[in-house]
Amino acid sequence: THTHTHTHTQKIGMAFTLEERLQLGIHGLIPPCFLSQDVQVLRVMKSYETRTNPLDKFNTQTLGGILKECYKLHKVIRFVHLYLTPLSQHWLKSLGLFITIHDRGHIATMLNSWPEDDIKAIVVTDGERILGLGDLGSYGMGIPVGKLALYTACGGVPPQQCLPVLLDVGTDNQALLDDPLYIGLKHKRIRGKEYDELIEEFMQAVTDKYGMSCLIQFEDFANSNAFRILNKYRNRYCTFNDDIQGTASVAVAGIFAALRITKDKLLNHTFVFQGAGEAAMGIAHLLMMAMAKEGVSREDAAKRIWMVDSKGLIVKGRGNLNHEKAEFAHDHPHLKTLEEVVETIKPTAIIGVAAIGGAFTEKIIKDMVSFNERPIIFALSNPTSKAECTAEQCYKLTEGRGIFASGSPFDKVTLADGRTFFPGQGNNAYVFPGVALGVISCGVRHIPEEIFLTTAEAIAGMVTEENLAEGRLYPPLSTIREVSFKIAVQVVNYAYKHNIASVYPEPKDKEAFVLSQSYSPDYDSFTLDTYSWPQEAMKIQDLLTCRM
Repeated sequence: THTHTHTHTQKIGMAFTLEERLQLGIHGLIPPCFLSQDVQVLRVMKSYETRTNPLDKFNTQTLGGILKECYKLHKVIRFVHLYLTPLSQHWLKSLGLFITIHDRGHIATMLNSWPEDDIKAIVVTDGERILGLGDLGSYGMGIPVGKLALYTACGGVPPQQCLPVLLDVGTDNQALLDDPLYIGLKHKRIRGKEYDELIEEFMQAVTDKYGMSCLIQFEDFANSNAFRILNKYRNRYCTFNDDIQGTASVAVAGIFAALRITKDKLLNHTFVFQGAGEAAMGIAHLLMMAMAKEGVSREDAAKRIWMVDSKGLIVKGRGNLNHEKAEFAHDHPHLKTLEEVVETIKPTAIIGVAAIGGAFTEKIIKDMVSFNERPIIFALSNPTSKAECTAEQCYKLTEGRGIFASGSPFDKVTLADGRTFFPGQGNNAYVFPGVALGVISCGVRHIPEEIFLTTAEAIAGMVTEENLAEGRLYPPLSTIREVSFKIAVQVVNYAYKHNIASVYPEPKDKEAFVLSQSYSPDYDSFTLDTYSWPQEAMKIQDLLTCRM
């Protein structure tokens, strides 16, 4: 029982001071901002007004009711616990751990606030590059929460072993800095030495507490930090970056499936990327690894890959190219627009990953079909408003010859001649839950790039001839649990074959071994004590409407 002073009975949620949060053991479990009850009620009411779904309305109304009553009634001390619990549970079960740049030196202590000690998987973001939406600061917490919900829903990773983390270093989003209702730190992003020290301390604290085989997935970091952090830590910790490696794996799986339609080898293709960020580089490097298996040198593989960024075609002699871009800079006159590039280079495949809606114009799609019997057109950006073209545009303008995949979901398309196509969604959820389950199951300490190529091959191998005939380059999303399970088994096989597993003795029956590690949300095993966040894990289809 809490025996704090009477003032605590008047406080709830983000109204607690830092000292009170530390005393109550809730520092990090609620967002770092300090907001009065009045402002919190206003936040909830504003949220309520924007909801259209009746269940969402009920939830926000209930939360608002608790806030109002707590504030209004100033209940005696024995009711504080009653009221605090639903709210701390609200933060706890629907959110995760908020660690700020000002918590340096104390991260190990903050981890003790989290109610579970056996953590096997962490998804962490600093909120700087959320989908195609940009810098959302503390509001980026929805991404780790959603990702880990999919770890459970699609991969069967036990939810109580998952921890979502938001590293709040500030935000450069002026609209958030000016918003009195914003829940995060209200200053510009801190960069450089202090930022790197925060990441370093976080990695150390997490592995000290949860072990060296705790999986740490980096998500939605800005381009420069994402590559730097991945290269710095990939051989020191069990870590991967889904924006770079997960996206690469699912995109290359789609390319492998497309090769079954074009009936030729990877080395016969020329790729043009719209975008040269994390996703483009990840896909390009994995394609090069796949070409290497066909006997192509790294240099020759790079020559088959062209990239277009905000300044146009990346070519040799262009100023200010970072190390990643320089590898794909070729001897060629500079071209300003994607239309010029497609017209000149005549690629067999175009891949959009720059979150520029409508970038694949009618001219580009028609040019692609004029060079190729079966052009490969991947509009991978999301959300849907950022897709480079729609499924309908692709199929109609290519008269059904286009091989299409997207990052966001599109409905089936029926052409005038009666043919119907079901566009495949290149959703990272095909990759990361299965990889995570496999890695966690056998205690992989470092995740080699080959795992993502193995995963791409496994996904493409699950696409049936019937799927291909109706335009699907991926297995139906309804089979995602089975897909994740098969990927996990492949990862476990790879790990023992290449001596990177740490669970011994090696299990003879790998499928039974992985199954024994999987979580099932069946009611017969349901108890309030064992079932932790997120209840959203049940809503697989809802969570998959956008590749996060």
